Amino acid sequence: MLPNFNDNLKKYAKLLVAKGLNVHPSDWVKMTIAVEQAPLARLVTKEAYALGAEKVIVKWSDEEITKQHYIHQSEEVLTNIPQYEIEESEDHVLNHRVCRLSILSSDPSLLNEVTPSKVAAYQKVAGKAFKAQRIATQNDDLKWTVAAAAGADWARSVFPHLKTSEEQVDALWDEIFKTCRIYHDDPVAVWDEHKETLKEKAAKLNDYQFDALHYTAPGTDLTLGLPKNHIWQSAESFNPKGEEFIANMPTEEVFTAPDTRRMEGVVRSTKPLSYAGTLIEGIEVHFKDGKIVDISAEKGDEAIKKLVQDNEGATGLGEVALVPDPSPISQSGITFFETLFDENASNHLAIGAAYPTCIQGGTKMSEEELLKHGMNVSTAHVDFMIGSDKMDIDGIKQDGTVVPVFRNGDWAI
Repeated sequence: MLPNFNDNLKKYAKLLVAKGLNVHPSDWVKMTIAVEQAPLARLVTKEAYALGAEKVIVKWSDEEITKQHYIHQSEEVLTNIPQYEIEESEDHVLNHRVCRLSILSSDPSLLNEVTPSKVAAYQKVAGKAFKAQRIATQNDDLKWTVAAAAGADWARSVFPHLKTSEEQVDALWDEIFKTCRIYHDDPVAVWDEHKETLKEKAAKLNDYQFDALHYTAPGTDLTLGLPKNHIWQSAESFNPKGEEFIANMPTEEVFTAPDTRRMEGVVRSTKPLSYAGTLIEGIEVHFKDGKIVDISAEKGDEAIKKLVQDNEGATGLGEVALVPDPSPISQSGITFFETLFDENASNHLAIGAAYPTCIQGGTKMSEEELLKHGMNVSTAHVDFMIGSDKMDIDGIKQDGTVVPVFRNGDWAI
């Protein structure tokens, strides 16, 4: 076991609750987590109540059971989401503004042997059924945090060269603790410093108000328009009460929404994508007249095609995020096969929905109004990684002036 593992796990639980969710007295907390991560779930529950949470709800999952459901249930049964689950979700979101903590730990290739069409069918139905939760999360109407825990199957994928499962899990926990700054004496203070660094970059980009970004790299030549009055966001977010939270831990990105009506060119992925239990590699996407007109993958081709074809609004993009190649996660040299980590090692784009917080007044707009402003509306939001130390990005101003934003994968502003 890692030295001082239990003490560091306690620090991690406290950070997720106190800084990630920023739990206040009378808050409800809803945590989704795998059964093998019960020790962390207990610590999170304890810390949430210590900060005055009124109620903590735990939604357990189990990889093997999930896999068996997909294999043995018919598509009709699998996609028949009970009404009581939908009503429970809506009650938590609309009546209690529950703070959502999602702990990721699953095998990135869990559903590789399941027919992609079945996985896509469930994702599509779930996206519609839990629309209230999705919209509230995208609008920051509630506080939410996505974090990770070291699952054994996930750890084996990341560290196959280590001999035992115990060594693999320890190695993954070590990386989680490093990237979340747990080894510092005061992780909360270090996170505050990190937030300020990201805020400075976002502020510079907001001052420029570029009309478009132009990406070039091996296999990539892509121009993405940016909406008028777009907002670059960084680590911190705020709910309607003005309470701060951090949506992703770890995070190294600044991000906004592209103008989904103005996308031209081609882009290639640089890291694997684990989507809905399927590992996808070598993605190539072609854009024309503001739409994805062709998408393919060297591995997981059917799954990525189903994502775009079967989800409303999935021919558009909803997020453009900038992450310098010298970021700690990138420099670790590790491919995590988990978007939460790999997106924070690389510039990335998201197929699907834009976050309304990325345009002035966006949270007050209807879906029709968002679309009129170039903000994509979709039932999906799936990030894929495109950055490398060979990527250059130019910002194009309204008057055509070109400003270097990235050179050789690092900030140029």
